[in-house]
Amino acid sequence: MTVLFLVAIVLALAVVGYVVARGRALSSVKGNVRELHSLPGYYGWHGFIMASLPALALLSVWLIVQPMVLERTVATLMPTETTADQTAFKLAVADIRRLAAGLDVAVAQGAMTEEEARSLNSESSNVRDTLAGVGVALGSDVSPETLLAAQEYRVKSATGTLWRMIAVIAVAVAGLAYAVSVTNAAFRARNRVEKVVLALLIASASVAILTTIGIIWSMLSESINFFRQYPVFDFFFGLTWSPNFRGGSELGFLPLLWGTLYITAVSMVVSVPLGMFTAIYLAEYASPRARAWIKPVIEVIAGIPTVVFGLFALITVGPFLRDWFAQPLGLGNSGSSVMTAGIVIGILNIPFISSLADDIINAVPQSLRDGSYGLGATKSETIKQVVLPAALPGIVGAILLAASRAIGETMVVTMGAGAAAKLDLNPFEAMTTMTVKIVGQLTGDTDFASPETLVAFALGMTLFVITLGLNIIALMIVRKYREQYE
Repeated sequence: MTVLFLVAIVLALAVVGYVVARGRALSSVKGNVRELHSLPGYYGWHGFIMASLPALALLSVWLIVQPMVLERTVATLMPTETTADQTAFKLAVADIRRLAAGLDVAVAQGAMTEEEARSLNSESSNVRDTLAGVGVALGSDVSPETLLAAQEYRVKSATGTLWRMIAVIAVAVAGLAYAVSVTNAAFRARNRVEKVVLALLIASASVAILTTIGIIWSMLSESINFFRQYPVFDFFFGLTWSPNFRGGSELGFLPLLWGTLYITAVSMVVSVPLGMFTAIYLAEYASPRARAWIKPVIEVIAGIPTVVFGLFALITVGPFLRDWFAQPLGLGNSGSSVMTAGIVIGILNIPFISSLADDIINAVPQSLRDGSYGLGATKSETIKQVVLPAALPGIVGAILLAASRAIGETMVVTMGAGAAAKLDLNPFEAMTTMTVKIVGQLTGDTDFASPETLVAFALGMTLFVITLGLNIIALMIVRKYREQYE
């Protein structure tokens, strides 16, 4: 039974629990709702929760634990040299899963019986030919140990799936029965339901915190592994980025940091003035009719995929800057440059700044404007000396959001700025950023034990620290002006 079908059964039982519990509550008072402690709906929701939540929690835990148990089971069937190497073991487990899935397909399509799948001989050619007949291709020969482990994996997986179905449905039925048994006029259904809802809300709020902790831990642990193999000083102060998986790599961080900050600075020079002027016009000067069509048109930019902006940078902006500025000024002959990527990322960020700043400016109390006008200030003076300072904390947040997106942008940089890691002041030269190199180091057939791959995690951790620093600076600015205008 598939997980989706099992979830559908649990939800159906939960609906039954809602109807039965609500009906039982009403029947216990002969339809007189005033005699119930809670509204009838709360009794129904209590039945729904008890029939669904414990069962779905058990299903979630089972889906996490079962693969781990299966891996330990097949590990006992693999050679010692395979299990000793973590990377080789993961590859072997992937082969076992793929082979087990192929056997399942063969049985489902009638190419072999279940008994034949369990007793299939260990000659690699027979296995490959049998599975090739049902459209399952294996990338390499199948060893006797791998076939035996795949057969054991199938058996254990099927057994686990059967028991999972039985356990989940049993828990759902038990929860439904409990909810119905405790339902009576005096039962505090509202209190119970609200406690469960509060717990769910707290769990939802905890997801962001736990996700952040998980991200930090994953990057930090791999970064520590990297710095055990590569000197910290050479990474943070090296001036050359030249990874080589064959050895002799130079993994200097400074060229990537320079490219990231350079492209981000150019993008902010483009996006902040244009975005702020747009927001001021829409919030303070535009008529309702003009605002009704200008703002949606600007926000269309936010819905365009970044790969389209990358193509725009590659085909239009890059050649234009090369032909009209770089070549006539003798600054280069490449269409891929810092200026190309920076301008396009700046255009991409205009909707973020303008839309957020517009909402923030509109949130400034009208009484501040009226007080300024009453003192004789003009509209422009009011905007400059009253509205913008009052809205500054939110505007800083909008600019920070745009800066974070510029720092993390990958596709536009790849297509518009190139992949050259170097220190150069010429804005018409090709450069690259940290995010592009993170993707590059983790793409393809890589060895996750080598410093050339682990450096991606060190770059990610460094990028996280830089972003955190921007947030701290923004908070300092926000607190300063919030104290002044609150």
